Amino acid sequence: MTVPRWADLTWEELRDLPPHIVAGLLAAIARELGRHGVAALAIANGHLDPAHLGALKDAADRARRDGSIPIVCPDLTRKPWAPRLTEEFRSGACHAGRYESSIVMAERPDLVRRDVMRSLPPNPASLSRAIRDGLGTFEEAGGPQAYFGWPADATDAEGRETIEALGQILCDAVLEAFGQEHATI
Repeated sequence: MTVPRWADLTWEELRDLPPHIVAGLLAAIARELGRHGVAALAIANGHLDPAHLGALKDAADRARRDGSIPIVCPDLTRKPWAPRLTEEFRSGACHAGRYESSIVMAERPDLVRRDVMRSLPPNPASLSRAIRDGLGTFEEAGGPQAYFGWPADATDAEGRETIEALGQILCDAVLEAFGQEHATI
């Protein structure tokens, strides 16, 4: 049996990796980057699945224990980062809603089917609460159409503001990792 190199894996294969494998890969990448003089591995992450967030935290903990470079990945679901994002994001009702749709509208408006988006009624059910409660499908979580929030209210302006906020959060997290004050980018 031939085991593929991680760089040769498809998105589907990477997506299905167990969290401990993801953590180990990231820790190994951080060690190798450190050997080449890189000061930190900063990860911009928007996937909020608890197992995924746990893998990122585990990777950062492994790197710290190994004396490697820091792995910086702000957990957007926690303070001080979550309060800096939109009201919809903080509500937990933000899967394919105004928050995510606005980001896509700002960066790739050609991917947004505005006629469909505008026809979707609000769905204030909190996906994050459903995940915490152990619900396993969008339908069980109260989103049979796989969206949560207010997609019809999305704007490219909110998307640009959100992207700016996410960039500032990552910058501040990196500076914090090095014991420096936050700066405006």
